[in-house]
Amino acid sequence: MTDETFAKSSARHRHHWRRDLVELAALFTAVATADAVADTVVHGPDGPVLLITSAGALLATAAFHTWWSRRRGHAPPPAAADPAPVDAARPAPAEGGTALWRMRTTVRDEPGSLAALCLALAGRRVDILALQTHPLADGTVDELLLRAPAALAPAELTRAAAAGGGRETWLERADAHDLVDAPTRILGLATRTALDAAELPLALRQLLGRCTIRSIPARSPRTGAPAASVPEDGVWEETVLRLRDPSGGAITIERPHLPFTPTEFARARALVELDARLGPRVPPRKDVLTLPEGNAITVRRADADDVDAARQMHERCSPATLNRRYHGPVGDADRYLRHLLSPRFGRTLAAYTASGRLVALGHLLWDGNETEVALLVEDEWQRRGVGGELLRRLIAMAGEAGCESVYAVTTASNTGMVAAMRALDLPLDYQIEGGTLVVTARLAPVASRTTPEAASRGAAG
Repeated sequence: MTDETFAKSSARHRHHWRRDLVELAALFTAVATADAVADTVVHGPDGPVLLITSAGALLATAAFHTWWSRRRGHAPPPAAADPAPVDAARPAPAEGGTALWRMRTTVRDEPGSLAALCLALAGRRVDILALQTHPLADGTVDELLLRAPAALAPAELTRAAAAGGGRETWLERADAHDLVDAPTRILGLATRTALDAAELPLALRQLLGRCTIRSIPARSPRTGAPAASVPEDGVWEETVLRLRDPSGGAITIERPHLPFTPTEFARARALVELDARLGPRVPPRKDVLTLPEGNAITVRRADADDVDAARQMHERCSPATLNRRYHGPVGDADRYLRHLLSPRFGRTLAAYTASGRLVALGHLLWDGNETEVALLVEDEWQRRGVGGELLRRLIAMAGEAGCESVYAVTTASNTGMVAAMRALDLPLDYQIEGGTLVVTARLAPVASRTTPEAASRGAAG
């Protein structure tokens, strides 16, 4: 045992003796006090009164202690444990689910601006699911994907953005597909473009949102006049983008309701550059179908390599058939072929016989925000199911591309086209203008947007 340990042990022993002495002294004092009280009660004249008074005092003390304990038990917690203050103006959580919104607003380019915007949205019980920033010269455009209470009106969201310092706010409904983060979505669009040259206009539309995209050929199919040239790097004019089309001509993108940002211009230009580097391409898939009469035909995507075969089919078609398709002089038909078979202006399906003879063409043409469908079937092969088969495949491709409707321009006397549209079993609208019949089919919403796999499947029609 060390000296230090011995000293500590001795100190503990001395402490124990002192405590024992104090306890004995307290015991002797209590016995003496009890003896004095007993003598007072037994021999004093007021002994019973003293006992009753002592009992009353003890009961009063016990009652006071009980009341005080209960009062402290119901007291509010200390200030450090107080819950966070609740904003009385904040609405209660909405019942009935939530809604997804895409918001774009411009905030000052200074520290704390984004935090103020987020705080204002949080005050309306709005969750920010995704955020993209688009730097500008005098500020930053923030694009947010929001989940808000379903009962929250769009005007409330706009006011919340304004309260958080946002200006020039733009809002539209979103869906579950927008939950994909921006890099993944852009890579998917690049994959679509790489698989199929016809996907470029559709990929640009999904990249930039609600906009109008037009492809302008290098020369007018009707007059042959050259189109206005576009600089190699493109042109950005607030609500209009002009990009040089790798296949010739130009691509114009308009969005009057929302100016484009430099970031969007750079992304669009990168997609166009990817298309230019890959060159002309059409997925090679083809399907062999057996018609009701037993003949086999091959359906595949057509491109500029099919121009000669299409011209030969024109020669075999009657003037009436060509007039119903092109709605003008028969001589104009050949001039439109290269334009129609270019993947930039839509998708074309070709039907070939087993001997390699082209007997039908089906066109799905991008017309700004609308989509036109058209058929040309060689006279000998009409009313044998070829046109109907091509039309069904074109409608499926339009649905995969996200089109809400397609229209066909024909005449009331073209009973074959009208019958093929009716056979689609879709809601149809009819409009007659100056002897021309326009039949519009409203497409059923598809479960998902076009994926690279869907684009590959749709390549064969």
